[in-house]
Amino acid sequence: MIIIDGKKISSDMKQELKHSVETCRQKYNAVPGLAVIIVGEDPASQVYVRNKAKSCKETGMNSEVIELAAETSQEELLSKIEVLNADPDVHGILVQQPLPRHIDEYAVTMAISPLKDVDGFHPENVGQMVLGNLDKCFISCTPYGILELLSRYNIETKGKHCVVIGRSNIVGKPMANLMLQKLKETNCTVTVCHSATQNMPELTRQADILIAAIGRANLITKEMVKPGAVIIDVGMNRIEDASRKSGYRLVGDVDYEHVSKTASAITPVPGGVGPMTIAMLLKNTLQSFMQAQGAAQSL
Repeated sequence: MIIIDGKKISSDMKQELKHSVETCRQKYNAVPGLAVIIVGEDPASQVYVRNKAKSCKETGMNSEVIELAAETSQEELLSKIEVLNADPDVHGILVQQPLPRHIDEYAVTMAISPLKDVDGFHPENVGQMVLGNLDKCFISCTPYGILELLSRYNIETKGKHCVVIGRSNIVGKPMANLMLQKLKETNCTVTVCHSATQNMPELTRQADILIAAIGRANLITKEMVKPGAVIIDVGMNRIEDASRKSGYRLVGDVDYEHVSKTASAITPVPGGVGPMTIAMLLKNTLQSFMQAQGAAQSL
């Protein structure tokens, strides 16, 4: 059984990106720049933003963190995005979710230029992805990271049955669309399960590749998995654990202890899919920089 180590692959990617960024510096006398906006003081969001800034620093990219008060108006936020859209030194713009209730997330998504939408959430990028024009868009970072894991672990996907559990706009829907594409890392037959699916275990047992992204701790049990299946666990759930100093521990959507005994490959939680998200965000930012230079080729 193979443990798919996202932490290691993410680290490898950051080293590769560091080399590419240094090449940018020498060739263009400039480096990719990522601007992250955080509205309010959500503790989890603050951790994510710090990690993104740290990763930028590790790879040599420029990073700007813009902290706005929770009472910031939607108009003020949109105005700030407009300034960043026009800034030639900013190649990626990310507005950290969740946002305060008085701000319309869709309006914010639409305000970010598709050319700087390194989260891959703008309808223009989503549309190009669905059409299969992956060289003309930014791919949503978590699904993109899963493709990278499948590729780097040489997991056979062509003609396989992939079952995606979850239909969120951030993971489930783009993941299902990507697994349908005629790519080396995908080219699957795809089934999507969600909260209204009947007889879910019957469907999950058919999966050669099972991608769980529904946000329910240990939902996928050993009995729901075909022996030899590849398991990708996107879930990140807190459950109480009195033995931990924090009083909780993190688990995925998959019962790792038991499912790992029957799977051929599996991602752990934490340390599987999670670290890949920031790595792919940085890769998208580099792609945006290269496009801004009029150079589509990779470094």
